[in-house]
Amino acid sequence: MSKSLSRRTVLRGMGTALALPWLDVMSPTRLLAAKSTLAAPPLRMGFFYVPNGIHMQDWTPDAEGSSYGLTRTLERLKEHKSDFNVLSGLTLDGARAHGDGGGDHARSVAAFLTGAHPRKTNGADINNQISVDQATAAKVGDATRFGSLELGLEASAQAGNCDSGYSCAYASNMSWRGPTQPVAKEVDPGAVFDRLFAAQSSNETRRMKSVREKYRKSIIDFALEDAKSLHKQLPAIDRRKLDEYLYSIRDVEKRVAGADRLSVNEEGVPDYPRPRGVPKALSEHSELMMDMITLAYQTDSTRILSFMFTNAGSNRSYPEIDIKEGHHELSHHGKSESKQKSIATINRFHLDRFGELLKRLKGISEGEGTLLDNCMIVYGSGISDGDRHNHDDLPILLAGKAGGRIESGRHIKYENGTPLCNLYTWMMQQMGVQTDSFGDSNGVIKL
Repeated sequence: MSKSLSRRTVLRGMGTALALPWLDVMSPTRLLAAKSTLAAPPLRMGFFYVPNGIHMQDWTPDAEGSSYGLTRTLERLKEHKSDFNVLSGLTLDGARAHGDGGGDHARSVAAFLTGAHPRKTNGADINNQISVDQATAAKVGDATRFGSLELGLEASAQAGNCDSGYSCAYASNMSWRGPTQPVAKEVDPGAVFDRLFAAQSSNETRRMKSVREKYRKSIIDFALEDAKSLHKQLPAIDRRKLDEYLYSIRDVEKRVAGADRLSVNEEGVPDYPRPRGVPKALSEHSELMMDMITLAYQTDSTRILSFMFTNAGSNRSYPEIDIKEGHHELSHHGKSESKQKSIATINRFHLDRFGELLKRLKGISEGEGTLLDNCMIVYGSGISDGDRHNHDDLPILLAGKAGGRIESGRHIKYENGTPLCNLYTWMMQQMGVQTDSFGDSNGVIKL
């Protein structure tokens, strides 16, 4: 009979450190009688942000409860309906003007995970509050190699005027370690891959990447002997999980390498600065990042993650779906039917990308369920209607079952004005943080 395996076990070889997925053999109780309960897999939290609001007519369901019908936009998640809840009525008061005039886009990002009203400035005197992901990581983040990961598809900026007198630090960072400490997101899939699977030293990471490129070896090749040794010790079900995991890493590594070769400077796309080393197509870039997120959760490299599709007020176009106008420009639709149609198309494009992640997480067995079952992932925006710039009745989804704590598959309508931070307070409690409040919460949400 196989011995119990530590959750922190990694496969090593020449500068490579491969964390392992959750295996049944990692349960400290698996060696007890068959009737004993396996140790619960870890719980993960995540936050996904889309800019410029949503075409709400195609988003909000009419009915409540589990019998609600999917709207035109939510229809894109049809195969996952039983795996998420639609939450209506939640409000982000910190994103409102409160006498500061314009700047709703930057305020929305800055407030989305903090619940705070950021100081209006485009100088160095930025001031916000700690975000829910960082507050949680400060309490429980030491259980994993990375307390949290901050990812996205557009690079962060830390200075300059990005929105009506609001610093770019507000517009491009939703994770904040403290009032003056925005956490920049990583947008290069290759860099994320190296962080997850190369050795801890950044110098060693660069050196081993050079070695791999020279000898055309995969990270898995360097850790192969360790993997073979472990494979012999595992029961059949865990051997299959390990094989599937190693295959997925090799596949992702190949696609990341291909993305490096595809890197070009794209012209004619409004207000979209492209870092070097990312795929040309947004869908491909997103697909790789969803792979990184899946691997990060699967290997328990982190349990806390934030992701921004684009920065606040992003005016990039979407040629992949035949949208040539800039997103921000379209969001000020003035009730134009054609512009609203384009906005809804962009909304569905973003939701398709999120659906790809849900499919990946749902396809990985973990404990008595799936990896998605052990997640609670918020998807939404700090703006409801992009034309009105309103911050009430926000478009919010909560995906996953939080390890059985959530009854999913419902549309839950809260009293309009309910702070979004009421949800975050509940999520922090599920992660093991002892708190009765967060941000501007006035209670704890009921799910």
